[in-house]
Amino acid sequence: MHDDTPAPTDAGPVPDATDRDATDRVDAREVVPLVEPADGIPPVVATTEALAEVVAAFGDATGPVAVDAERASGYRYGQRTYLVQLRREGAGTVLIDPIALPDLSALSEALVGVEWVFHAASQDLPGLAEQGLKPGRIFDTELGARLLGLERVGLAAVVAELLGLGLAKEHSSVDWSTRPLPQEWLRYAALDVELLIELRAVIAERLALAGKAEWAAQEFEAVRLAPPPPPRVDPWRRVSGLHNVRDARRVAVVRELWHTRDENARKRDIAPGRVLPDHAIVAAAQALPRSVPALTDLPAFAGKGTRRRAVLWQQAIDRALALPEAQLPSIRGPRSDAPPPPRAWADRDPVAAARLAAARATISELSDAHHVPAENLLQPDLLRRLCWTPPQTWDAESITAALLAGGARPWQAELVGPALAAAVVTPE
Repeated sequence: MHDDTPAPTDAGPVPDATDRDATDRVDAREVVPLVEPADGIPPVVATTEALAEVVAAFGDATGPVAVDAERASGYRYGQRTYLVQLRREGAGTVLIDPIALPDLSALSEALVGVEWVFHAASQDLPGLAEQGLKPGRIFDTELGARLLGLERVGLAAVVAELLGLGLAKEHSSVDWSTRPLPQEWLRYAALDVELLIELRAVIAERLALAGKAEWAAQEFEAVRLAPPPPPRVDPWRRVSGLHNVRDARRVAVVRELWHTRDENARKRDIAPGRVLPDHAIVAAAQALPRSVPALTDLPAFAGKGTRRRAVLWQQAIDRALALPEAQLPSIRGPRSDAPPPPRAWADRDPVAAARLAAARATISELSDAHHVPAENLLQPDLLRRLCWTPPQTWDAESITAALLAGGARPWQAELVGPALAAAVVTPE
């Protein structure tokens, strides 16, 4: 769900990306609203014959291809893609229905060697891969904007600041599984790739002027090659409000309700939060109702949809209440290999706490000096791990090697490693 806009390259020299005054010149009064795609709203491609024409057209077109995808987050179970948008010079804009056409690998094959331009690629790549769309090279305008130090990196904000054009985002959170898709939604979707290629040109030029082109290239490739996240251990522990549940029996109720909700949501293809909200799960765990009437008396279960499945929820509660003590989950959850929360470091390891404080100050200084957010200079979790379990020798070479082993990109390790070695003094 992103926007793409051509950037004027004949408007004089591009200001240095580190010049905050230059990058903040566009204000609300100067932004020109973009309300209609240049070529109009294309029809949705939903047949194999139409797709074959698209494949041929995009294969014969030139330059990078702008790509975006729309999901139905908050409406449907999972992160399935419900619309794919592409634009390329010589082929124009196309909107493809991946529900009618689940295999788009032919289009991917036609674009081998072509750079794909995204805004926040990490959001779209997993879903596109399910359709057989796998780029060999990408450019991410959101990541580029972060490396340039732009304060706001949403597509509409970046387009307004760098191109002086306004993109409406009122349809960014609609239910894209709707069929047929309304014309105003299709207009929005087409505009999302209308300007990406031009925006890419402006960002690439500014990255080069700021000496950050290689940084960006490494970041883009890391996103493209990122493996899917491993399955979460005890995903039910992410229920909002679980920290208010104080004993193992009630935690078991949360666990059982979560699994029951997840199974029901998957079968119905509905976002779990729409089936049973987290606050209702926590309310049931705290109240421990012993009957359906007692359950439906809870204000959190007053909704029509929630009450309709009250028997299902009560059965889950009853199963948790019947568990023997030995099968109850722990209150704290499984042990993690992550360092403890930084607030506990001063008591548990004062030297590590001092090391982390000095390291954070160094990262902050580098962030200011290079106009890059601290979290893009180095993942906070990696910094904490480094400071809690440091290499045997705290020097530039050892720190740089530890950062690379922990997943830092070469540019990050080369920039941060020596600075940390110089700033952090660790007692023997």
